[in-house]
Amino acid sequence: MDRIELFRIFVQVVDCGSFSRAADVVGISRSSVSIAIQELEARVGARLLHRTTRKVTTTQEGIAFHERCRRVLEEVEETETLFRPSGDPHGKLRVDLPGRIGRLIVAPRLPEFLDRYPNIDVMLGVSDRAINLLEEAADCVLRVGPLADSGMIARSLGELPLINVASPSYLARHGIPREPADLDRHHMVLYASPSTDRVETFEWIEHQQACFRTVTGRVTVNSAEAYIACCLAGLGLIQIPAYDVRDQIATGALVEVLPHHRAAPMPMTLLFPHRRHLPRRTQVFADWLASIIAEATAPWPDAQGAAS
Repeated sequence: MDRIELFRIFVQVVDCGSFSRAADVVGISRSSVSIAIQELEARVGARLLHRTTRKVTTTQEGIAFHERCRRVLEEVEETETLFRPSGDPHGKLRVDLPGRIGRLIVAPRLPEFLDRYPNIDVMLGVSDRAINLLEEAADCVLRVGPLADSGMIARSLGELPLINVASPSYLARHGIPREPADLDRHHMVLYASPSTDRVETFEWIEHQQACFRTVTGRVTVNSAEAYIACCLAGLGLIQIPAYDVRDQIATGALVEVLPHHRAAPMPMTLLFPHRRHLPRRTQVFADWLASIIAEATAPWPDAQGAAS
């Protein structure tokens, strides 16, 4: 096996923290990955990885070698594309997006990206679960909400306006809340984070300060699809990104409530692995994604479709 391929396999094992996961990403058997690492360690004359039945970690030598390998692979990729036209990016692109954004915004527009860049193949992950960018070997992931310090390269894609909505059938039975205090007499569809199981509270901005109120509900869900479906079924109010229910508001299937007590918009951030230079295919996808998200998540007008 040539050195460059050995470097690629080693970097993948370190990023994934697993021989098996690295084998899946690279497309070879686990035994081939193990043989490649043994060959590489023999070539460099040092042990690069600690192996246990549960995980794989890097030795001190492995940490230093991993960074050097990344640099070499980046230089190789740049060299391979040296004589390609700047508008001709190529290769496989692994992307992970939140479920509703992937299905409602990105997937319908993806044909235009593929037509524009015929030499890029997209591996699209769509999930409400926050993946580990390095373990999943993704080129970029979109995060919605406050961002923990991840050490990744981050690019802001703006904000998602949030609104409060309910179905007409729910409002006919329970009345229309006028103030957050009225929620004590109402039900909400509760949303539990798929990553932490934490149940969200009702949030709104008042006098430029974030305010929170604990709410009750008989149904708790952990996906945006179920969240909206339960609201449409009349099971309670929800707080939701406006783009998510734009069509339902337009048809009257859902109605905005508490329009003057909206939560703060949620930041959207695109994360990339730490590299000196992003591959051209990642750059053009990031630019395209930013443009279509900006179109789909324009600011929500004041009190549009609100119940009265």
